[in-house]
Amino acid sequence: MSDTANKINVEITPAYIAEQSDPLNDHYVFSYTVTIRNDGDMPARLLTRHWIITDGDGQVQEVKGEGVIGEQPHIEPGKNYQYTSGTFMNTPVGTMRGSYQMVTDSGETFEAIIPHFRLAVPNILH
Repeated sequence: MSDTANKINVEITPAYIAEQSDPLNDHYVFSYTVTIRNDGDMPARLLTRHWIITDGDGQVQEVKGEGVIGEQPHIEPGKNYQYTSGTFMNTPVGTMRGSYQMVTDSGETFEAIIPHFRLAVPNILH
């Protein structure tokens, strides 16, 4: 099997949702749009997700579950899958990272890394 057989790239675009947030009560809502691109040689299905969410106070929340937004997408080579989800934190700044457990059509499982990204209220960081 080539080095690119199971090459999954994950890109994240986060956004602050001001209309659902309540800063006076330390409630900050963020959305994130995820693009999962199969740059490998084999089709793959996303089985599970594992997120690690860390707020500005260092509090860590882990989220594990099947699929994403109720789906277990099957992604062909050269194709991508995109979805939007969200989270909330008690601080105006935090980070997320994680991984997806994937399986090829031949039954080989592998992990696709979700890169570390920042969630931040606009103009809060300099």
